[in-house]
Order: sequence, then structure tokens, then C-alpha cells
Amino acid sequence: MKKTEVPRFVKWAGGKLQLIEQFKPFFPKEIKRYFEPFVGSGAVAFYVIQKYQPKETVLSDINDELITAFNAIKTDAEQLINKLKEHKKKHLKQSKEYYYQIRQMDPAKLTKLEKAARFIYLNKTCFNGLYRVNSKGQFNVPMGSYKNPDIIQADKLRLISKLLKKVKTKKMSFEKVIKLAKKGDFIYFDPPYYPLKKGKSFTTYTKNKFLENEQKELANIFRILDKKGCKVMLSNSDTAFIKKLYKKYNIHIVKASRPINSNGSNRGKINEVVITNY
Repeated sequence: MKKTEVPRFVKWAGGKLQLIEQFKPFFPKEIKRYFEPFVGSGAVAFYVIQKYQPKETVLSDINDELITAFNAIKTDAEQLINKLKEHKKKHLKQSKEYYYQIRQMDPAKLTKLEKAARFIYLNKTCFNGLYRVNSKGQFNVPMGSYKNPDIIQADKLRLISKLLKKVKTKKMSFEKVIKLAKKGDFIYFDPPYYPLKKGKSFTTYTKNKFLENEQKELANIFRILDKKGCKVMLSNSDTAFIKKLYKKYNIHIVKASRPINSNGSNRGKINEVVITNY
């Protein structure tokens, strides 16, 4: 893989790989300390790490399985690759039976390496790569129809492992970044988007919702970091509610496609907002 390529080890609803080119004009000229509290697939983080080489990077998310996977890639990439090879071999032999057998496992009873391998395996074989859990926090996406899913992706995992060597990856709720960030730091927020239509949020990353109250709390965190002298950038849906929350800041429009949508007619280009305080 080329050094400039932005790797991604999971498909993630709202992932920013497709928007990196549009984001480039919005990034600060220099990034010494970088924080990303909703890391998701890590596309923006991997771009920033390669392009700016921050002295300190903290990537976090409240999704325990996602962070476990990041940590496994960081410290045990080769063992993780071997686990994924086992998953692929068994999947190709008895895909449907094996998929649902792995899906019903309780990740809390697995080792960290097993949990990470299970997470990646399910992401690569489930319907549309969608991560969704029920009210009990259990992954409940049905199996997708892939003839030869890219489960192992050894080269990507090895590259990501190198990129993460000096990076802190932790399970952490977004508001805690206030205690860590200092004047001059760059923070990028990519939260679950506010629904374009009432009640139409199609994906649930954790058993906890992220709606009006959570969006207002995030906007308050944005203001606190702004007052601290941090440079802050945030992505969200192009809605009146979001634009009102951030009306005092710079609101930019980018065009995004919808690769993860059960309705094929809704997969065209849509507007999203990028908000900056600089």
C-alpha cells in the first residue's frame, strides 16, 4: 500500500474516507496534538497522522468493541490476522451457520484478541457493513450476501498497526476531552448525525441514543474548547437544528454519498455540514 493511502479496517456508517479530499481545506496548517472522540473507522485520524505527524494523538470512542479492535491492531496485528484467517476459512465452509454462531457469542466472555477478531469478522460479513445493536447492546445485523468477503486484509492491518504505535486509543465518552485538550490542540468531532427527519436515525452504535440533548451537550463542549483556545472541527447533518446550535461558528457544506442505506433510491449525494471555530 502507498504511504499516502488512507487505510480503513471496518466499514462504518458515516465513515469519512470519501470526504477526505473535501476536508483538506478545513484542516489547520499545523497539528501538534490531535484528539478524535468519535473515531469510528479512523479514516480522518489515519490521514492526520500521516500528513501532520502530531506529537500526541488520542483516539477514543464509547464503543467498547471498536476500541478493543483498535488496541488489538496496535499491539497484536499478526495474531489478529491469524484469528481472522481462521474466521475466513470457517466462513467459506459454512457461512450462514457460522455467521450466526459467531454473532450470538457474548463478547464479554471472549479474550480481547477474540473480541477484536469477532468484531472485524462480523463487520466484513454482515449486511452492508452496518454496526447496529439492540436495546441490550447486542449486535443484531443479519448476514450480508458476499461471495468472498475481505475478512483478513493483512496489509491494511499492518499499516494501521504502524500508524497507531505512538497513538493513545481508549474507550472514553466525548465530554472527557475537555480535561485533556489544551490551547492550540486540534479536536475533530464526528458524532452520530442528527436525523434528517424526525425518528429516522437508521443506525444505533450503542444502546444509548444520541439525539437533541446529546447534540446540545456536544455543542456546549465545542464552545468550552473554543474558549480554551483549541481549534475545533465538527461534522454533522445539514439540518436547521444543527446549524442553529453552531450559528456563531463557520459552517461549510460538503457533498457526501450514502453507501450504507437499505433503500437504493436514497444513495445519492446529500449535503453535510463541517463546522469550524477558526
